[in-house]
Amino acid sequence: MRQLRNILTRLLLVLGLLLPVSGYADTIPAVLKGMETDLDSMARQNDLAVPEQKESTVDVKEIVFGHIGDSYEWHITTWGKTQITIPLPIILRSKTTGWHVFLSSRLEENDGTYEGFSIASADSKYEGKLVEKDAAGKEVRPLDISITKVALSLIFNSLLLLVIILSVAHWYRKHPQDSAVPGGFIGFMEMFIMMVNDDIIKSCVGPKYRKFAPYLLTAFFFIFINNMMGLVPFFPGGANVTGNITITFVLALCTFVAVNLFGTKTYWKDIFWPDVPWWLKVPIPMMPFIEFFGIFTKPFALMIRLFANMLAGHMAMLVLTCLIFISVSMGPTLNGTLTVASVLFNIFMNALELLVAFIQAYVFTMLSAVFIGLAQEEHKEVKKENKKVEEIKVLSEEN
Repeated sequence: MRQLRNILTRLLLVLGLLLPVSGYADTIPAVLKGMETDLDSMARQNDLAVPEQKESTVDVKEIVFGHIGDSYEWHITTWGKTQITIPLPIILRSKTTGWHVFLSSRLEENDGTYEGFSIASADSKYEGKLVEKDAAGKEVRPLDISITKVALSLIFNSLLLLVIILSVAHWYRKHPQDSAVPGGFIGFMEMFIMMVNDDIIKSCVGPKYRKFAPYLLTAFFFIFINNMMGLVPFFPGGANVTGNITITFVLALCTFVAVNLFGTKTYWKDIFWPDVPWWLKVPIPMMPFIEFFGIFTKPFALMIRLFANMLAGHMAMLVLTCLIFISVSMGPTLNGTLTVASVLFNIFMNALELLVAFIQAYVFTMLSAVFIGLAQEEHKEVKKENKKVEEIKVLSEEN
């Protein structure tokens, strides 16, 4: 605004010099003075409005990353200017001072620092994590096994899953086979479990599916319940568990172990000496290298697929919600229009995320079952020999 005032003042001075002197000598200075006064008042109003705009501006980045990221406290809501949060236990082991256990509220009570620990700022490589200063004044990370927001949600969701599965198992213990027909929630869970077992595990793994069914069923329902709880907008839901790459990494690592630890000799033979032309194996082992590299790319794809899909869904819904608050300063008409659009798109995204919650659990389990099934395959000759042995046993039993 000050720059605009200076530019207009110079333009009026130039025009004043170009105009005839007679008749305008008295009016031009008055006009210039009045114009300068008006521009000064507009500049002052604009300077006063800037802090107010900064205060009313919604920090979309903080809202989005504050929700999808991990933290040492669980923010419930904001009531006026009061932040309603649940402090979580912080458990640290420093190399110099040993173990420290305290609630995260201690940090806020002591201006962000307690017992020499503080949360790293945005310009630190340990952003958002607890750090301490060494003798040289450099930030270092202690051993951190704190119960964070994601960890607490993970514990709660796992306990909820245990309650659901054990309640179903308890019903079947009390009712022997064919003595009663399950209904309601038990009937729904039976249908759900049999669908995963028959349509995914049995068809993808093959004859040895029973050996891997416990892990694959656990993986499916663990991912599904965490996906569903992430869509609940209030405590104890809302945490982005499956959108945390550490969680998906551990799940992919379990599949990696199941595939390679229980792989058959045929599986390892096809990796290090695949059935391809010899010039693809010697003198440069091109195909063995590609097959060996594939051992690690498969679980990596599982990890990234689940992580990226769940993270993107949460971010999309949060950005759509923030549109309501961003458009407040744009006037009632535009704000009202964007609010209606935001609500409608959020309803659509929530319905879509319910479907995605199931699809991602289904895809992860199916791909894990496919990878395990491929590792259980045997040569056709071995299969034929086993089939002949079975036929001989059948004939001997008939005779």
